[in-house]
Amino acid sequence: MDDLIPLFVKVGLTEQKAKDTVKNKKLAPTFERVILESGSVDGCSKETGNLLYFLASKITKDAEVHLPFLSRKIASGDLKTTEQVSAAIAFLDEKLPPIDEAAFNEEAGVGITVTPEQIKDAIASYVAENKSNIEENRYRTLGPSLAATKKLPELRWADGAAVKTELEAQYLALLGPKDERDAPQKKKKEPKPAPAAKSTVEEAKTVDPAATVKKMFFEGEISNLHKPGGNKQINPELMKKHLEATGGKVVTRFPPEPNGYLHIGHAKAINVNFGYAKAHNGITYLRYDDTNPEAEEEKYFTSILDTVRWLGFEPFKITYSSDYFQELYELAIKLIKKGLAYTCQCTGDEIAAHRGGENRGPRTACVHRDRPIEETLEQFQMMKDGRFKEGEITLRMKMDLENGNPQFWDLIAYRILYTPHHRTASQWCIYPTYDFTHCLVDSLENITHSLCTLEFRLSRESYYWLCDAVEVYKPVQWEYARLNVTNTVMSKRKILKMVNEHYVNGWDDPRLFTLVGIRRRGVPPEAINNFVAELGISLYNAQTDVIRLDNHTRDYLDRTAPRLMTILKPVKIVIENLPSDHLEMLTIPNKPRDPAMGEHTVPFTNTVYIEAADFREQDSPDYYRLAPGKTVGLLHVKCPITCTEVVKDADGNISEIRCRYENGEGVKKPKTYIHWVADSPKHGSPIKLDEIRLYEILFNHANPSDKTLVPEGYLSDINDNSISLETGAIAEIGLWDHLKDWIAKTGGKDLESARWQFIRNGYFCLDKDTELDIDAAKTGNVRDAAKKLVFNRTVTLKEDSSKDDAAVRKGGIIDTRKKRA
Repeated sequence: MDDLIPLFVKVGLTEQKAKDTVKNKKLAPTFERVILESGSVDGCSKETGNLLYFLASKITKDAEVHLPFLSRKIASGDLKTTEQVSAAIAFLDEKLPPIDEAAFNEEAGVGITVTPEQIKDAIASYVAENKSNIEENRYRTLGPSLAATKKLPELRWADGAAVKTELEAQYLALLGPKDERDAPQKKKKEPKPAPAAKSTVEEAKTVDPAATVKKMFFEGEISNLHKPGGNKQINPELMKKHLEATGGKVVTRFPPEPNGYLHIGHAKAINVNFGYAKAHNGITYLRYDDTNPEAEEEKYFTSILDTVRWLGFEPFKITYSSDYFQELYELAIKLIKKGLAYTCQCTGDEIAAHRGGENRGPRTACVHRDRPIEETLEQFQMMKDGRFKEGEITLRMKMDLENGNPQFWDLIAYRILYTPHHRTASQWCIYPTYDFTHCLVDSLENITHSLCTLEFRLSRESYYWLCDAVEVYKPVQWEYARLNVTNTVMSKRKILKMVNEHYVNGWDDPRLFTLVGIRRRGVPPEAINNFVAELGISLYNAQTDVIRLDNHTRDYLDRTAPRLMTILKPVKIVIENLPSDHLEMLTIPNKPRDPAMGEHTVPFTNTVYIEAADFREQDSPDYYRLAPGKTVGLLHVKCPITCTEVVKDADGNISEIRCRYENGEGVKKPKTYIHWVADSPKHGSPIKLDEIRLYEILFNHANPSDKTLVPEGYLSDINDNSISLETGAIAEIGLWDHLKDWIAKTGGKDLESARWQFIRNGYFCLDKDTELDIDAAKTGNVRDAAKKLVFNRTVTLKEDSSKDDAAVRKGGIIDTRKKRA
């Protein structure tokens, strides 16, 4: 559609705005049509072009039949302002040709000229009536006065700029120029009472998830959606019954197909549907669109509900499309009796050919389209009775083959499937399609706002057509951009292939962006909701960098996760000037500077373990950690250590590093602190961690499905280093205290909700492969109840490699806000 850009520029759009308009698949063809109908192909004034653009963006479906008439009215100069165009659209809404031009002209202000004298007199009357308030509050009343004067009946069709100029002139005459009395007054801030101390973990639990997305719904296009009762119906009685059923509440629905696991895109849909209703004190249904028994499994139903609740939302009611199979069947009969549906025995290839084929040629009606109503009713009954084979016959809607919208090309309403249904068993062998089911079940459930993603934009017209055709209440469908993130795929077909061919370890593999996979990786639901809220609700599809989700994850975990000293690749340190039985019990905060998070104790002995990466045999000026002859601090330990000797085994590998404890006088404060874990068998230190799984992005390219970037297909783009395992890691004994606290607070449910910051290594959670006897841990020793400990890295710390050491120089406190992924 890029060929439309020059045309749009001709009528006054800037080149950038023209490009943006072309991207809007709804607006661009409408704007092109408006330009053609107005005779402005060779250009027009910028003012006229702006009005044509306004018409194209504001025209309603019910007034669209009058688009040529309105376009010509703008071009002729009869409609000179956006107010007139809006009034004209409102007048013509749901009116059929011919147009009563006299009534139209009166309603749209055609031919009405408001002279400067009339403007001056109307403003003078308003100022006189409000003189005392204006004199008291001076220029602070100018804005409200302008809004009020524009609503005066005698100024309805006046030029807005002229009204503003005259009002300002009369204010000046009455008040004189602005002076210090009109300067904005700074409000004195009232001192806020100090909040009571509260744990950040506790705060996180008490936050209403819907509140984090509430701000999404009062800005932008979605804020302009109709109020319940504001969407016109083919029969006013339908709206009356609808409002009686809903009490005027907003009613939305989240309608997933139970044929797979939800992905990150569904998190946006859940937030939008539940969040919009919550923001307007409404309700939301969770409706399983279970019209395809061949693909549906109980595990998907269970997972979907669990995921919705995990994200923090509770459905008003859980329903199924199959609840309405009888009502849908009866509506299909009604459609047939109105001559708007027919049984079709064409093959799939024949239907595609009649729709123009791959070359998008002319569309033609099939031989069955004019089948008599009685014959169609008889065959539809035979379909229901199981007297045809699968694929032998369908019921199609008789729509409009000449319409440019493919969603009007006689869509299939019912097909035959002999697979037993998970809820209705073999009661039915005919099943309604999505195109037939979706809008009608929305109607039956009195949905006010059917919110869906942009790929359903073309379905909006067929959605409305079917509701009107069977004369039922018609909800409003509104589309927004879906959520796409980089370096992943979300197609169920593609993920299933990766699962079946063992590229990944199931649908909940933490490298996938299925919500069960993200959850298993330890990403908190609050981070997902905050991520969606930050992105807002756009009308244009785009890819979002996955780093933005990582940032929200870090922000949440930085506030809520306890810190733990954990060593991924241990190397042994022996402090030679401390006795072998040296023991100190050190008290360590679970989170620095947050007393509400608690504390725990760890032993400090003459033998500790540090990260192998924290030692280097060859020192350099830009290296600040341990090296021969160099001094470093140990986190939370009073005195630093200095390396005196490196001991190696027969193969030349470091077996231990010998150090001196600098507890004498005159020792300078070390530049760097490193974390450690003590060797103290009687305290069970260190704790052996059976497996730590370190995850990276699954695909190398931002869009692995892009054939221009990845010509050999998405499977060839899989990152070979997307997972690595550490099996020799150890941790300090504070782990047991943290697990005990977690079990006390959560009951031990959902292992992935046990999360930590492994100091200087990242954020981690327990994996479901962990073997932890929760019941035994509740009543006994957590240490004895843990048979196998498996951790997943949720996200790395924000770490700048050029300042790798500087991050831990100030007393060993890790500030993740100063690091990068």
